[in-house]
Amino acid sequence: MKHATLRQLKVFECVARHLSFTRAARELHLTQPAVSTQVKQLEEHAGLPLFEQLGKKVYLTPAGAEMLQHGRSILQHFEEVDEAMQQHRGGSRGRLNVTVISAADYFFPHLLAAFSRAYPGVSLDLGVVNRAELLRRIGENQTDLGVMVRLPKDPELQAEAFAPHPYVIVAPASHPLAERRKLRLSLIAGERFVVREEGSDTRSAMAHGFGHWLPRLDLAMELGSNEMIKQAVKAGMGLAFLSAYAVGLELKIGSLALLDLEGFPLMENWYVVHRRRKRLSPAASAFKAFLIAEGAQLIEQCTHLGALLGSAPRGQHAAARATPRRSGGAPSLRR
Repeated sequence: MKHATLRQLKVFECVARHLSFTRAARELHLTQPAVSTQVKQLEEHAGLPLFEQLGKKVYLTPAGAEMLQHGRSILQHFEEVDEAMQQHRGGSRGRLNVTVISAADYFFPHLLAAFSRAYPGVSLDLGVVNRAELLRRIGENQTDLGVMVRLPKDPELQAEAFAPHPYVIVAPASHPLAERRKLRLSLIAGERFVVREEGSDTRSAMAHGFGHWLPRLDLAMELGSNEMIKQAVKAGMGLAFLSAYAVGLELKIGSLALLDLEGFPLMENWYVVHRRRKRLSPAASAFKAFLIAEGAQLIEQCTHLGALLGSAPRGQHAAARATPRRSGGAPSLRR
């Protein structure tokens, strides 16, 4: 393997991630024959096949899976070296890869914009996925930082809360329960619900919020998009448990109604997450410190959810709100 090149490893990692030579070629802006050549040369250095094709599908061989694990580690080390050298040259530059759950896409661009104004030399890659995919990317070291709500019981993950995250129950604007106050869970247990898919943070939070009532709910439809769920609720297909950020606009204009339910809003926390043993780049460390110090205030400024939901949360989980603290030890990119 001593004659293998960094370019061959990058091409191999891309093919392994997509399990497709065609999609890898598209991402790398190469021709498919060029991608195949790079992989073939790496296989010659390894002395073993790294992929096998069964029908139209491409799979990693056991040797390929081992190569992928070590290859990603090597590529990560090269990125860290590049970041470190840029810092020694005195430039506030670097690349930041962040992955967030879909509920964050209603405010996260505002946070990135504020960070970019402070650190204009940092280039940003943002991925918006569900909870299961985010955890996979963190586990496979495909992202620097993850932003999510409910944390898994994984000792390999390090997480810090930086802002509160309210969940609410919404109904069609004309729903008969919309005008009632202090509803009990038992009263809506017989209602139909349109829900997010298994594996999403929203579905996990819903299970926590409804507890033993969850098996009694009529889960009429499962959808993988907050936008589709909102449209389904507007059409009268059921109630929905959603992030308050996802329905802020609809509540303001009155196209959806917020149910006044005991124990709601359900208050959870936003967390910034990474692998405990991951060596964060200066850009990632600076962004993590930025979220902890300023994230909660910036989210409130761009969403105004505090005014929409009331100055104090009604839910019994209000104590779960984050109390973000300033991080004094994170390296700064600015000079």
